[in-house]
Amino acid sequence: MTKTSLRYSAAQAGFDSTGMLKTDLTTFNNQWYQPGPRWKIILWFLINPLTINSYLPIPAALKRGLLRLFGAKIGRGVLVKPHVNVKYPWFLEIGDFAWIGENVWIDNLAPVRIGRNACLSQGALLLTGNHDYTRASFDLEIAPITLEDGAWAGAKTLIGPGVTLGSHAVLAAGSVATRSLEPYGIYQGNPAQLVRKRSITA
Repeated sequence: MTKTSLRYSAAQAGFDSTGMLKTDLTTFNNQWYQPGPRWKIILWFLINPLTINSYLPIPAALKRGLLRLFGAKIGRGVLVKPHVNVKYPWFLEIGDFAWIGENVWIDNLAPVRIGRNACLSQGALLLTGNHDYTRASFDLEIAPITLEDGAWAGAKTLIGPGVTLGSHAVLAAGSVATRSLEPYGIYQGNPAQLVRKRSITA
């Protein structure tokens, strides 16, 4: 057998020319992941763009009511700004007087809990899903995200699966949290690092 045919055989078997296993997305299977009844998912995907994920002047009380109707646990006085995208409301819990800023994307394949008086600023992205890049099948992995009371994720931040922002922690604008943040810590960068402690005055 020639070198060319050997390389071709290896490629067909899922290996590259050096013998390393390759990603094969034809073997990807996420049938184990069942986020909810199909009718509920379709109904939400139809309603969401017209209400929560919209720039229409929808009253805050109506937004809270719609999210609750689809299973979200929403506290008192929660502010949801225009054009917020929530993947599955039934995996969402928001505490009293929390703020959800414009263009926030809560991609909650797994539960997301946002504490009282917490803030997600404009364009923040919460990603509860990832892929196992060590597997040829590129398996889906999910883990919850928590923002504890008083935590603040600044504009254009990214919070990854399994991350907790501790009580009153701050993730500075444009930063990426791949690990949990300690309470009252101010974190910045990619990946986010502790830069100082947060001090709050009356």
